[in-house]
Amino acid sequence: MPPSVTPGPYVRTVDIPTDLALEIGQFAALSRWERAELGRALRRLGLSYGEIRELIPVPKGTLVDWCREIHLSEEQVALIKQRRGPREGPRDTQWKRRAEVEAIRAEARRFARDHLEDPVWTAGTVLYWGEGSKTTRRLELSNADPRALRFFMGWTARYLDTAPQFVAALNLHANNDARRARRWWERELGLAESEFTKTYIKPDGTGHRKNHLPNGVCRVRLRRGTDAFLRTMVWVDVVADAWAAPLSTDGLTSPPGR
Repeated sequence: MPPSVTPGPYVRTVDIPTDLALEIGQFAALSRWERAELGRALRRLGLSYGEIRELIPVPKGTLVDWCREIHLSEEQVALIKQRRGPREGPRDTQWKRRAEVEAIRAEARRFARDHLEDPVWTAGTVLYWGEGSKTTRRLELSNADPRALRFFMGWTARYLDTAPQFVAALNLHANNDARRARRWWERELGLAESEFTKTYIKPDGTGHRKNHLPNGVCRVRLRRGTDAFLRTMVWVDVVADAWAAPLSTDGLTSPPGR
């Protein structure tokens, strides 16, 4: 069997011919065509897609494409259901992601406790605590000061993603020069025009402020940043628990418990 695949309890009840078993064991060395033929042969035996994937490491979409022309008999379908057994309640399809999230949070908690005395990490965490998005599961921060956004971007690259990709968006008032503001933010943040999404322009008469910011507010978001967001929110909690307790008369000198 391929070392990355562990056969499940149901597949072990199916008789796999010797020649197919040998091909399964040599799957990594097979050509693309041979892999497809193996997948189709296993499907013709009456295995479900899940059972086949217990034997060979193939994405389900690829397997479905390979076996599109193969139709199981009623007897084969009945045997699949029999091997699967009765289900108790709805099928849980998110268990793997929940386990990943718990692992991310546990690692983030350990990391945060080890970095409470790192001033750069703490400053970035507190900045996100005050200015960052906390409801969308996206790591993004909005500010009118490009220095705050540059710090956020550098902090992200240092602690969360060594090769971050950022996307930005502007929030302007109706009398702002959108083209000039975009170019200004491009220079300040070192981002290309293609890395800016559609600008939101707040129309007049909607309670807008009189002292308009000449370049508006910019929002910077980390692409594919869900895991980074989860880590950051754990970091915020750790910092809040460690530093946000009532201060003593001696002042804030070190994190509680350190």
